[in-house]
Amino acid sequence: MHLLLEELTRVEARAQAPETLLILPVGATEQHGPHLPVGVDAYTVTHIAREAATALQGQLPVLVAPTLPFGSSHHHLPFGGTMSLSTETYYRVLMDLIESCIVSGFRRIFVLNGHGGNNELIQLAVRDLALKHPVQLAAASYWTIAWNALIAAEAHLHGGLPGHSGIFETSLMLALRPELVREPRPHRDAPEGTAPQGLMPYRAELHGSWQRIDGYTDSPDQANAKLGEHYLAVIVQAVAQALTEFCELAQGSDVP
Repeated sequence: MHLLLEELTRVEARAQAPETLLILPVGATEQHGPHLPVGVDAYTVTHIAREAATALQGQLPVLVAPTLPFGSSHHHLPFGGTMSLSTETYYRVLMDLIESCIVSGFRRIFVLNGHGGNNELIQLAVRDLALKHPVQLAAASYWTIAWNALIAAEAHLHGGLPGHSGIFETSLMLALRPELVREPRPHRDAPEGTAPQGLMPYRAELHGSWQRIDGYTDSPDQANAKLGEHYLAVIVQAVAQALTEFCELAQGSDVP
């Protein structure tokens, strides 16, 4: 049974589309500190999407589309190694890709995000397209889906969650692609009196803030593969559950 859209012929894709949940993973190509490759967000979200789809085999029809490896990443341009789409362009790219899938016959599409800069734009795209077409669409970042489970796994106690190129993401990469993690990894002492980090109640944007922290959060040298394996298992389970709930919600609607 094929799980990847790119492995199907046009006839197979058209036949499966009406009853199939299509997962569209979106990531980024951007700097991830001095120790991680620029493909982190694409690597992680691709793995999570495919593992969640595998977990759902036999429960519901599901396909995973090719990952969009570019995102809204202009805030990382000063460091090099970043390929970014502007806010307006990224929104249009999402609209075109999702609408292509709709025209191809898919009626249930879930955009699964792996890069923080994409978060609001994926939500806007699915909102606008669901107003235009009789389909069911959803969008979320994997860490927000798995937030409660990650808190229970104490992922927030080690540093920023999800942070950027810190303990969390470095642990994921040590579990997924350890050969791509450069050593030595940088160290950063936590400010005195720092509390465990969680979800902020507001979004703050400070000019030059990324340069001031050299493009990474917390202390990547404290990451390890065991943490990464645990976090990935927690995330995949939460994403699979969210996909199931989305399909159940869709089945209860009046959209054909």
